[in-house]
Order: sequence, then structure tokens, then C-alpha cells
Amino acid sequence: MLLFAVTAPPARTDRQADILESYIQSIAQSDKESLALLYEKTHAAIYGFALSILKNTQDAEDVVHDTYIQIWKAAKNYKPAGKPLAWIFTITRNLARMRIREQSRTISLTPEDWQSIFTDNPVMDHEDRMIMELLLGILSDEERQIVILHAVTGMKHREIAALLHLGLSTVLSKYNRAIKKLRKALKEAS
Repeated sequence: MLLFAVTAPPARTDRQADILESYIQSIAQSDKESLALLYEKTHAAIYGFALSILKNTQDAEDVVHDTYIQIWKAAKNYKPAGKPLAWIFTITRNLARMRIREQSRTISLTPEDWQSIFTDNPVMDHEDRMIMELLLGILSDEERQIVILHAVTGMKHREIAALLHLGLSTVLSKYNRAIKKLRKALKEAS
């Protein structure tokens, strides 16, 4: 069942981090192909994260675009630390927060917005997407962000805590509460 995929994130390896870091290093040398490769590997996760913050597809798309522009500009300052995705998420989060401050508005996600989050995920079929949309709709914004970051992007709880400026215990608590809500809703639906 899909819920098991939510509780067991995709495995991330040091090799994946090394690949992303090599792309960033090449981008620092003005290699456009590496930017394209980095985009291909990370855009779905970045879009999902931006959308979880902004709740507006157009704003999320703009932030994704701006994120890769910022990566292009800031790659020379990147210090390899084995966590390139966390660096990219930090850029995305900062840009999303700036956009919120500029516009002082958020819009609830429409069903089409939810579907777009999971469209790029080849593991999920149409039924899985519908179930996930309904289930994630019962979570608070912060719970949804934590679950998406952990389940979809494979970030560890410590990384999520640092990214969202929350305590590790808070992230673990909110994640566990969210998973319990999801299980209960799924059980009630069955």
C-alpha cells in the first residue's frame, strides 16, 4: 500500500550527494550542462518543497526558476559538506519566504496543485495519487512539509529540522503525529 512508501523514504546514498556536489562544482565553472543535470535530478523535490510553502503553483514554479538562477550565481561560494540537497532546499526556502513577504498571501492548494506534486513520481499510479492527495489534505502545513521532505525527497529528520529551523524532537513528533493521522484516515477509509 502507498502508506508504506510514506514511512520508508527512498534510500539516499553518499554517491548521490557526491554526484550533486560534482554538478555544483561544475556549475561554479560556468558549465550549463551540469546545471541542466542538477535540475533534472532535483527539480521535482524542489518544486514540491516550494509548493508546500507557497501553496500556489505559479509562485512555486517561479521560486524553482529563481532557485536554479541562484544556484548558478552562488555555486562558486558552495562549500562541499556532503549535503548539497540541503543547500539547495535552503535557497528554495529563503526564496519562498521572500515571495511570501513580498506578496503577503498564501492560497490553499487546489486538487490540480496536489496532483502536480506527484505527477513526476513514476512509482505512483493515478489511484495512489488520489489517495495521497486526500491524505495529505488532512495534515497541517508544517506536518505536510515534514512528511513530503522525508517521504518524497528522502531527507533525514535532522536535515529537515535544520532546514525548517525546528528542533529535532519537534520534527520527529510532528512526523509521527502526521503518520498516525494518515494511518487513522486510511483505516477509516477502508
